[in-house]
Amino acid sequence: MIRQSLLSYGSPLTETAAPLPEPTGSEVLLRVSSCGVCHSDLHLQDGFFDLGDGKRLDIAAGRKLPFTLGHEISGHVESAGPEAGEIDPGTFYVAYPWCGCRDCERCRKGEEHLCDAPRQLGINVDGGYASHVLVPHPRYLIEAQGVDARLAGSYMCSGLTAYSAIRKAERYLEDQGALMIVGLGGVGMMGLEIARALTPARKYAADVVAAKRETALTLGAEAAFDPSVADARKTVLKQAGPISAAIDFVGSEASLNFAQSIVGKGGAVIIVGLMGGRFTLPVPMFPLRELTLSGSYVGSLAEARELMALVRAGRIRPIPVDERPLSEANAALTDLRAGSVTGRVVLRA
Repeated sequence: MIRQSLLSYGSPLTETAAPLPEPTGSEVLLRVSSCGVCHSDLHLQDGFFDLGDGKRLDIAAGRKLPFTLGHEISGHVESAGPEAGEIDPGTFYVAYPWCGCRDCERCRKGEEHLCDAPRQLGINVDGGYASHVLVPHPRYLIEAQGVDARLAGSYMCSGLTAYSAIRKAERYLEDQGALMIVGLGGVGMMGLEIARALTPARKYAADVVAAKRETALTLGAEAAFDPSVADARKTVLKQAGPISAAIDFVGSEASLNFAQSIVGKGGAVIIVGLMGGRFTLPVPMFPLRELTLSGSYVGSLAEARELMALVRAGRIRPIPVDERPLSEANAALTDLRAGSVTGRVVLRA
């Protein structure tokens, strides 16, 4: 099989060839149709997360190179192990990549994405920047018949991440509250669209890129703001009033400072993005504002199935998508790093 492989951290990917895996036990070999390019792939390529103040969280240890990135995977079953059962090779699937050990307490509770011994596709084990990928069990395959084949796999990360975060935000959006989407990359765009389908709350968006703000308006945002301008907070509060919940899809010091500054008393900031940096806020502000800061990491298998049911029902409209051949993986990562991608880039295997 053909792969775009990480041979060393901080370096471009390289095309490599490997024998086609033979699935054993409950494993399923998926022939990849397409794989989305996610901002997390940049951190994996670098081998670290930025913790601010010059500190880094090393995520390279324990990952064997060459390694294949890619966790937003769709395709058809090519073969399966003897314990996988009968699987229709003609069915189009997306692969839930956030696989756990299936043995620990979190996995038994249905929270495999929070497992401490994960086997996540494209994160801990080889992923979908390839012609084929091994999926550990058919339970991770979700039917995607009728879904836009270019975008289907992206619902398993950008879509699922947004869906889970919005579900967490809903508890703060009673009585027609206001929701702010901070950051309009592929995940933020998906978040705005999913919010349209799930909640009657007033929806606003913020991004430093004018073209992305314009796109957000076409997707239904009541207003779109530039968080980098000096009077951004005043502008938001004047036009939208105090925000009930803000979802930070960037996860930087600047984006989180903006997000918390516009949230009213009793509100929440839900942090999704992994851009990096540090954040400080005087401790008395938390009780005085009854402010909640919450993290949200991708989503559960149950949430992934709920989301795909909404997609198949036509309730989630497609976001902009740029389809490229697998051989252009490096160019896609470069464009994503430069912030020049609107919507999602997907690689066609």
